Order: sequence, then C-alpha cells, then structure tokens
Amino acid sequence: MRAFLTAVTRCANYASAVFLAAMMLITVADVVLRAAFNLPITGTYDLVQLFLVGTVFLSIPDVFLRDRNIVIDFVDHVFGPRAIGALKLIANVLAIAFLVVLLWRMIPPALDSARFNEVSPDLSIPMDVHWTLMIAGIVTTLPAALCVLIESAQALARQRAGR
Repeated sequence: MRAFLTAVTRCANYASAVFLAAMMLITVADVVLRAAFNLPITGTYDLVQLFLVGTVFLSIPDVFLRDRNIVIDFVDHVFGPRAIGALKLIANVLAIAFLVVLLWRMIPPALDSARFNEVSPDLSIPMDVHWTLMIAGIVTTLPAALCVLIESAQALARQRAGR
C-alpha cells in the first residue's frame, strides 16, 4: 500500500513542480515583456492564481507521506522517546481531523462555484478547475496521512513493548 501511495504522491508532486515552473515562467515573461516592450501578458494574474493552487495543493500529499510537515521540536529534549511518540501520534490524529474538516468545508463553496458558473476575471477560467485541484490535493493527502498515522501508532506500540 505504501508503494502505491508513494507512486501517487510522486505524480502529484511532479504536477506541482510543473505548476511551479509555469508560474515562474509566466511571471518572468510578463515582467520582461512589460518592462522591455510595455506589452504585459493578459491574464497573468489568473494563470498565476491557478498555478499557485496547483503548486500548493498537489505538493501536500508528498509532504504528509514523507512525514515532512513543519514541526517545532522544543519538547524533544525534555521528554523521552515514548512521550515524543505519543505526541506524534496525537499530531497525526489532529492532522487527519483537520484534513477531513477542511475537505468537508470545501465541498459547499465548490458546489456553489459550479452552480453559479464562477470564472476568473481576465481569462474566464472556470473556478471549478481551482476547486478540483484543491479537493484532489486534499483527497490524495488523506490516505497518505492515514498511512503515517498507522506507522506512528505501530512505532509507539513497539516502543511500549520494548520496555
């Protein structure tokens, strides 16, 4: 199962990298064309907005699967390994709860966006594309976070058994 999740999150990460590269290229091209020839690219704002959504939300699954979320380890030096393992387990449970609530709260605005045919201001890109990227990122993150939760529970159980 982990191998499958690794492949899926790697594909999402590659897509995220493509969005990041596209965002940088369109921004540089717009700045150069505006400065050199006074010819800004119409719709740069819309494209950067879309590419940013893809960059952020498609990179999250890999971050979770590799257990590379931002952490502050100031208690690591105070508590022992079992307490740290328990804190990691609690953090992983809270992360999954946050992802579930986030997904649950994203659905109504996404449906409203589809119902009212919302589009971006300049290029009229359907906002459904943005919502699809966001929801796909969170849906892909949930199994990865669950996998990390299971692994942290197993690690804590091994630590407790190794007394």
